[in-house]
Amino acid sequence: MQAPAHLGNSAASRDIAYHLHPYTNAKAHESVGPLVISGGKGVTVTDDTGKSYIEGVAGLWCTSLGFDEPRLVDAAIAQMRKLPFYHAFAHKSHEPAIDLAEKLVALAPVPMSKAFFACSGSEANDTAIKLVWYYNNALGRPEKKKIIARTKAYHGVTVAAASLTGLPNCHRDFDLPIARVLHTDCPHYYRFGQDGETEEQFATRLADNLEALILREGPETVAAFFAEPVMGAGGVIPPPATYFEKVQAVLAKYDVLLVADEVICGYGRTGNMWGSQTYGMRPDILTSAKALTSAYLPLSAVLVSDAIYKACVAESEKIGVFGHGFTYGGHPVSCAVALETLKIYEERDIVARVRDLSPRMQGTLRRYLDHPLVGEVRGVGLIAGVELVADKATKQPFDPKLNVAGKLVAFAHQHGAILRPIGDTVGFSPPLVINEGELDELLARFGKALDDTADWLVREGVRVA
Repeated sequence: MQAPAHLGNSAASRDIAYHLHPYTNAKAHESVGPLVISGGKGVTVTDDTGKSYIEGVAGLWCTSLGFDEPRLVDAAIAQMRKLPFYHAFAHKSHEPAIDLAEKLVALAPVPMSKAFFACSGSEANDTAIKLVWYYNNALGRPEKKKIIARTKAYHGVTVAAASLTGLPNCHRDFDLPIARVLHTDCPHYYRFGQDGETEEQFATRLADNLEALILREGPETVAAFFAEPVMGAGGVIPPPATYFEKVQAVLAKYDVLLVADEVICGYGRTGNMWGSQTYGMRPDILTSAKALTSAYLPLSAVLVSDAIYKACVAESEKIGVFGHGFTYGGHPVSCAVALETLKIYEERDIVARVRDLSPRMQGTLRRYLDHPLVGEVRGVGLIAGVELVADKATKQPFDPKLNVAGKLVAFAHQHGAILRPIGDTVGFSPPLVINEGELDELLARFGKALDDTADWLVREGVRVA
């Protein structure tokens, strides 16, 4: 592939020539090229031209401690020098993995028995799926294997996790979803609540629909329900009031496991250590990644209840091995960085910091509800979404071909802010170490981009009501 002539032999031109990008329009990339990030400090990153940006989404919801935390660098170096790699196969172990497993089990929102390590959120959720199937085989229930996720859910992009993900572009032309994966309603009250329906009534309807789905499929065939406390890549969608209370009653009635996908919400993002605590979830399995290491190194963790663990023991005894694992799962350097990350969260009381800053971010964003483009502002803690609409009264979305949120994010780049377009929603998830002044500046830059977008729509002849 020949890069555009004006890029010469730059990093951008070589990127176009050799790099296939995730979650990118490959054809458009051939002409648009990348934003090449070359450095980071605090909550800002710098591109290869020297321009700085406030990172309003912490990378991909993950760089919680900012881009230059020296303690994490030092922890990695020290572990590299002591033991740069070892694995956990066949009765092997190392102290960083042991210490981290102990720490995570102690931190869990509900009693958990063991921690299993992988490298990404997708791998963690694939592991959870396999554990659900393994568990039911151990219990002599080979037919109880179907798994329910939700429309607009995001659980990853490996084959099984992508099947759970309820976003069409993760399925189209990948021949997904696989068998035994079902989807139920998206709990987005603004979009799917009926006229005159309260949040609680909406939650009741969704729980009733979930129960009806389980009954149609046969409770003896339904094994688990996967849910993010706050749906992230589906549009930053917090649950309606009483939702998880009602859903969990249905799951308990039919002996269906709850898997909490805490990949985005875990480690303080929602104002508690876990999103499960924020919304009263009592998971049987919990998956986490991202902020576990402040994204400095790849690592994910799966926490399992004692019942799940005992089933693994029984089945592996029968077979002779628990035949699942990853070469780099529980990598000692990643585990050492995770342990230091958790120490920093505790020492700096990151959860309290999120609670202190949350009203500032959520309140400031809600002031934009008066803007002609803003239909809804939603969020909790330091995660939020601003949904853009063509008509506020009817909630009519924009023509997808306009890519309005993408255009706004491009304007935000011009103003020195990086945000995340998700359909017609703009996502916010700044590093948890952001201070008041930096947060105010990020939101002000968003406001400028919002006005730029309105002006652009006028120039394009698009009516906004």
